[in-house]
Amino acid sequence: MIKEQYKYSELTSRIIGCAMTVHRTLGNGFQEVIYQRALAIELRMAGIRFQREFVMPIFYREERIGTRRVDFFVEDVISVELKAVSALDNAHFAQAINYLEAYNLEIGLLINFGEASLVFKRLTNKKHRL
Repeated sequence: MIKEQYKYSELTSRIIGCAMTVHRTLGNGFQEVIYQRALAIELRMAGIRFQREFVMPIFYREERIGTRRVDFFVEDVISVELKAVSALDNAHFAQAINYLEAYNLEIGLLINFGEASLVFKRLTNKKHRL
């Protein structure tokens, strides 16, 4: 699962492994918050540093216009957005990409626990600036 050409590949692989453990244990059919709580336990057991329900400000033309919460902010570099839906759609991808752009993060994960098999997508912010 680790692809060296991807930035933070080892970390994203570890996060996905934790999510797979949660999905294998719980299956699908629960509300998102249940998976969020279970994933927090797995991440903690794996020694991965994270903040859950991390609040970040949203700016428009350099003025703060509100806040958003990402499900997990991992190791200060990866946003992780969870879903528990029967299938991911374009709105889910747009939300996850918007978080990356709004927070100026380079890499994010979109993970769906709602399907029979865990679905995860690694997202890259094409507008990331150093």
